[in-house]
Amino acid sequence: MGKIHQVNQSIWISNTTDAASYPPLETEADFDVVIAGAGITGLTTALLLKRRGQKVVVIESDRIASGVTGYTTAKITSLHSLIYARLTKAFGQDNARLYAEANQAGIRKIAELAGELGIDCDHLAQPAFTYTESEDSVHKIEEEVEAALALGLPAALVQETDLPYPVKAAVRFDDQALFHPRKYCLGLASAIDGDGSRVFEQTKFLGIEKPDRLEIQTDKATLRADHLVVATQIPTLDRGLFFARTIPERSYALAARIRGKAPQGMYIGIESPTRSIRPHPALGDDLVIIGGENHRVGEDDDTRGRYQALEEWARSRFDVAKIESRWSAQDYMSADGVPFVGANGLREEHIWVATGFQKWGMTNGTAAAMILSDRITGVENPWAPFFDSMRLDLLKSAKKVMEQGVDSVDHLVGDRLRTLSVPDADSLSMGEGGLVQVDGNKVAAYRDESGSLIAVSPVCTHMGCLVSFNTAEKTWDCPCHGSRFDLEGRVIQGPAVKDLEKRRPES
Repeated sequence: MGKIHQVNQSIWISNTTDAASYPPLETEADFDVVIAGAGITGLTTALLLKRRGQKVVVIESDRIASGVTGYTTAKITSLHSLIYARLTKAFGQDNARLYAEANQAGIRKIAELAGELGIDCDHLAQPAFTYTESEDSVHKIEEEVEAALALGLPAALVQETDLPYPVKAAVRFDDQALFHPRKYCLGLASAIDGDGSRVFEQTKFLGIEKPDRLEIQTDKATLRADHLVVATQIPTLDRGLFFARTIPERSYALAARIRGKAPQGMYIGIESPTRSIRPHPALGDDLVIIGGENHRVGEDDDTRGRYQALEEWARSRFDVAKIESRWSAQDYMSADGVPFVGANGLREEHIWVATGFQKWGMTNGTAAAMILSDRITGVENPWAPFFDSMRLDLLKSAKKVMEQGVDSVDHLVGDRLRTLSVPDADSLSMGEGGLVQVDGNKVAAYRDESGSLIAVSPVCTHMGCLVSFNTAEKTWDCPCHGSRFDLEGRVIQGPAVKDLEKRRPES
């Protein structure tokens, strides 16, 4: 789920806005597999299934790769900050190796599909680095190198990088890559549509009914299928309780033109706040993409400060000539640090999900597609047990699940107490939004540049929490489970599927 025309548009979206579009669904139809969500996970799953003889359909509420895939920093790497030492300690070396193998396979699969289909997606091999600037953290880098090497990964301990500032130590992985994610997804969609399989945009997945075959409800027409894959970043079907087993986070990025050449390689620092760096040579050797500033959805009163902090840091480390674009993304962090890939519930072996990619959706999403396509077609997949969506090891994840629940209850109840008294709508200046009173009723309102008030219900349609105003993106965000809505109340991101009700503006 997502919306292509956001306030702050990523370079991936702005660079492909003239791309071919697909029609909305018009009539009822039957397929073997329905896939909700046209990001990298849904599209890769669809293509792999089509190649196995399945008749598939992909439905997308907005446009191809308009959600998190279109707002990523687009690193294709299995080096996910400091992960392998932690996975080895928490799950053992054999399970950590499954995660490593799955993500390495994801790297290869992207390169393979881009090559086979002739997708011009600026795919370029690059090394990846996880680094520290602190002498006190060198041991963490050393432990990560040791753990990665034990798993058969292409790891090396280095002190020199192409960054314009010194680091104390870094993990280096060779044979990683970067690319243009939306161009890649558009290429996948083109290969899916035809020969009995279809791609539909502007078609929102609403839910299911389950008689003999699945009946998939959309805002346009009903689809019938043997299998449903919900690849909407966070499943919009609540029975698997994935909204309670993940934490929604937002993070920010900017593309900067610098004086001189952008550093080669992809980087992420382990200090807080996190800083991610990568070049994008296809748009010029002076372009660098910088990301970071993560926080839980709905828990920042003024998100504009996140962009400001990124820009200040960029200017302190690079000779910045111009900030070309800025954008933000949303990710879901699983309770135990491993994605959930598999059935939507214990008795729902025909409904499949993939979520909780921990900000590493390019490889995890591709690996998830490989797992799901195997499971749907009855092929044994070696990674599936470790990624299984129905696992819940209480010793490893109960604490985070409980914390997520406490945070959600605090917002559900506490936000109402904290907003018992809200200001009158007259207090909003042009370009401002917030919870205010209109005719004695609490509403979520925004005063546009003409001075008119746009008012909607402040109650999230997922589970009833109060939304908060995102000042940078001009959206209404739910701090409980990450649902987001535009100023008119239309759903941008789930788990909500219903729009916020419109309210009367000023009388």
